[in-house]
Amino acid sequence: MRYPIPESLREHVVDADEREVPVPRDAATIALVRDGDAGIEAYLMRRHSTMEFAAGMYVFPGGKVQDSDQLVDAWVGPSAKEWGERFGCDAVTARGLVVAAVRETFEESGILLAGPDADTIVADTSAPDMQAARIALEGQEYGFAEFLAERDLVLRADLVGGWSHWITPPFEPRRYDTRFFVAALPTGQVVGELPGEADRAEWAPLARVLEAVEAGKAQMLPPTVHTCRQLSQFTAADILAAAAEREITPIEPRIVEVDGELFLDNFLEEW
Repeated sequence: MRYPIPESLREHVVDADEREVPVPRDAATIALVRDGDAGIEAYLMRRHSTMEFAAGMYVFPGGKVQDSDQLVDAWVGPSAKEWGERFGCDAVTARGLVVAAVRETFEESGILLAGPDADTIVADTSAPDMQAARIALEGQEYGFAEFLAERDLVLRADLVGGWSHWITPPFEPRRYDTRFFVAALPTGQVVGELPGEADRAEWAPLARVLEAVEAGKAQMLPPTVHTCRQLSQFTAADILAAAAEREITPIEPRIVEVDGELFLDNFLEEW
């Protein structure tokens, strides 16, 4: 499948040959979903137009793996070794990816995939101290391990599923080696205030989102569009089961020219 290169990325394609290709940084993003009247919905944010990466794009919560993410050992569910086997990486890298996915979910939505033990989850994250913690974590004033320890919580790695693995094309000045996760909205929890990197956020029915993208009324990077298309086939109730059945293979889009127009394509027959 081919995707037109967004206008905001075309300038990077033009001067790509004049730059050294940057090494991708490990990152995690997570599609947080729930079931709505119009079908499955995802929590999507629109990044500020001034952001250096994916400006003005609708994205899932996510971000770079931080060094402090490796310090989390208050963990239940599949081990880091098992996650490494799932994503084709070592256990240390896998731990950082899973923690980053859960941490970024909390920072950018207020939804916390953690609880007092392996069988429970935090019921309410709307308290002022929790919202203050989101800001402190986003500002890297302290790490997620310290946040969990202060509240006697454990990360619920069983509440997230591995979905896909995308690598930013070489022409981009900022490149990420990103693992995509999925998770269903925990019962009782609600999203908090909008994070600083976004100017808009909403629970959006994926069928409506895809129509808006096709009509040019919303912008998404190809991995996000493709993930939305895949997720739209499921319900939030069965999303983890669907994730467990997926084979995860690294995808690195490439540029192709068709009739004078530039597109993102891939070495895989199907995305």
